[in-house]
Amino acid sequence: MKHLQRYLPILSWGRTYNRETATSDLVAAVIVTIMLIPQSLAYALLAGLPPEVGLYASILPLVAYAIFGTSRALAVGPVAVVSLMTASAVGELARQGTAEYLGAAIVLAFLSGLMLVAMGLFRLGFLANLLSHPVISGFITASGLLIASSQLKHILGVSAGGHNLYDILGSIFSKLGETNLITLAIGIAATGFLFWVRKGLKKLLLGLGLPPFLADILTKAGPVAAVAVTTIIAALFDLGAKGVRLVGDIPSGLPMPQLPSFDSTLWLQLAPAALLISVIGFVESVSVAQTLAAKKRQRIEPDQELIGLGASNIASAISGGYPVTGGFARSVVNFDAGAATPAAGAFTAVGIAVATLFLTPLLTNLPQATLAATIIVAVLSLVDLGAIKRTFAYSKSDFTAMAATILITLFFGVEQGVVSGVVLSIALHLYRSSRPHTAIVGVVPGTEHFRNVDRHQVATGTSVLTLRVDESLFFANSRFLEDKVYGLVAERPEIKHVVLMCPAVNEIDASALESLEEINHRLSDSGVKFHLSEVKGPVMDRLRRTDLLKHLTGQVFLSQYDALCTLDPVTAHLSEARTPKKNAQSDLWTGPDI
Repeated sequence: MKHLQRYLPILSWGRTYNRETATSDLVAAVIVTIMLIPQSLAYALLAGLPPEVGLYASILPLVAYAIFGTSRALAVGPVAVVSLMTASAVGELARQGTAEYLGAAIVLAFLSGLMLVAMGLFRLGFLANLLSHPVISGFITASGLLIASSQLKHILGVSAGGHNLYDILGSIFSKLGETNLITLAIGIAATGFLFWVRKGLKKLLLGLGLPPFLADILTKAGPVAAVAVTTIIAALFDLGAKGVRLVGDIPSGLPMPQLPSFDSTLWLQLAPAALLISVIGFVESVSVAQTLAAKKRQRIEPDQELIGLGASNIASAISGGYPVTGGFARSVVNFDAGAATPAAGAFTAVGIAVATLFLTPLLTNLPQATLAATIIVAVLSLVDLGAIKRTFAYSKSDFTAMAATILITLFFGVEQGVVSGVVLSIALHLYRSSRPHTAIVGVVPGTEHFRNVDRHQVATGTSVLTLRVDESLFFANSRFLEDKVYGLVAERPEIKHVVLMCPAVNEIDASALESLEEINHRLSDSGVKFHLSEVKGPVMDRLRRTDLLKHLTGQVFLSQYDALCTLDPVTAHLSEARTPKKNAQSDLWTGPDI
């Protein structure tokens, strides 16, 4: 039964489901449904798909996640970044508005779902770690700017295109003379209203004496109000006849479940984009899920989350939708509204289904500018320009990866930006790892602690050289370690013992093992003994299976203090430190570089 619960989490929380929990989930579902209806329509527009497709992607996926997902608050559905990636991937294969375009989007969701499920079954959730936080932050910031720019054409009421910032803005500027002033007025008014709702409405309502819960519901209903008012205005004044672009007829009813096209050529063309969407969607989703779970001392299973998101995408494809993932804004709303179990998502799906059945005829006169305003306000909250400054101040290499991701995403495309960010992050990691921090250390007088001679007042003696390496040893840095040891010994002819201090070494691969053997051999030829200290248990277990310890000219010490007591007892018991270097600091800890 436990094995089955691992793949069907609903069997776990479903056993204790009661009326109180159901009430909490129903209240949360009502609030999320109100928020999700305009978002679903808007994100479908962003993906280049008919509005109803956004609704389709918000029904069965939520039910699938309720069955297979582990987060109690995650709300699955269309999101801005994945919608943009969908438009970018499918737009290269078909023209928007065609059956081929919709078919490709459905295949993309199905393929992404299969990849996610496979990754979950094979426990490959760690692959998401290839996307560093600076790369993700840079990509989301760039995507937010790109999405907001792409929606300006709907605010202006002009026809414009492009897949990067340069093409989009160039196309829009060339069409400024064709701006529809009525559309512009609607777009500016809706955008301003939604920004005000987000920033000031709740505070105003609380000031008027409304209960916090009711004030929160009314604030979340802001986009619905914008949709309702602009739709009524467009209908009353027949704005469609005056050049205002409307959503038009939205089919009522639910889609008939069907399998996507199994065109092998199409699948191969969409596979790279599906993989990127899968990884990025998973990273975004699991980050939100873990954050919300921690607030209630709950936990999620990342590998099962892969299966849950994969099932959601397969369900989306079968119901005529496009790729989905866990959304930050709606998940936070779901959490704040009191969602207790994933059943809240299933109840939300019922609400969306009811809206799809009965409310879509009311949206015929909805101006596209209103949906564009909804998207702009939502995605600009994702733009974190302050992160660029913070990253630059903290780590120039991480800033390089972030800046490259932002620039390439903006000016070359979404997929190129992600891939370049990942490649650059890995390259910078390998470069840093190939030159690990090392320090000559000495004993702090009166203690058994060893610290960097350039930072602290320590005693070192003359016959023993202790080198601490602060990185695991592997192929990328093994040659660096050899050169470092040889260089230090060459500078100090009085050295009789070299001790490699290994408290931070978690692994030694085959290349590094050969380097240690070579260091041992060359030091032996120079009349210097080679020792190891503070080697971790798992590393020591592997070294015992090699010949290194048999031929080691020195010893393996449990602690560096034991090594110094054995090799240089006079220095080990010094009561006064040697004269510090001019740039030496106090013996207080100064940071991680100890």
